[in-house]
Amino acid sequence: MTDRELLALYAAKDERAIAETDAKYGKICRQTARRILGSAEDAEEIVNDVLLRAWRNVPAGQPEKLLPYLKTMTRNLATNRLDRYTAKRRQCERNSAVLDELSECIAAPESVDDALDRRLLAEAVQRFLHTLSEEARAVFLLRYYYVLPVADIAAQRGIGISRVKVMLLRSRKKLRAYLEQEEFL
Repeated sequence: MTDRELLALYAAKDERAIAETDAKYGKICRQTARRILGSAEDAEEIVNDVLLRAWRNVPAGQPEKLLPYLKTMTRNLATNRLDRYTAKRRQCERNSAVLDELSECIAAPESVDDALDRRLLAEAVQRFLHTLSEEARAVFLLRYYYVLPVADIAAQRGIGISRVKVMLLRSRKKLRAYLEQEEFL
């Protein structure tokens, strides 16, 4: 079933939309939630919440591509649940290795609570992503947004692990240079 057909089911408030969405995208969303939370049971609950929210909130004809919409919702719900579980603002230790890779590029601001600095930095990173090739951008996002292991990225993109590592290293170096140019570092 295509995304358009799924969106038409949502617009018609046809209950098959939930089952069809789960059949098409449920596994991917479960994997995303499981990677963040480390629990199959919690991942299942997150996916159920995502499907319910999609049922309630997907506007007719929007979004064009359903998977990124669902994965973003999954990631946000899973991260929120993780924050509740750990009562911390940072992701669990499994994800700290990924953040450590970026630490050499993005220095922690002196005032972490300063929302304006975070927003400006986020906008700069977004502009930087548009300077990368499509493949490099996809690899960067899979690693640092979806927190996928390097091996999974390589398998998903159909490239070697070493190539993924090199692409990430080069992208981090480019990001550092870009942020220096933008006077964030």
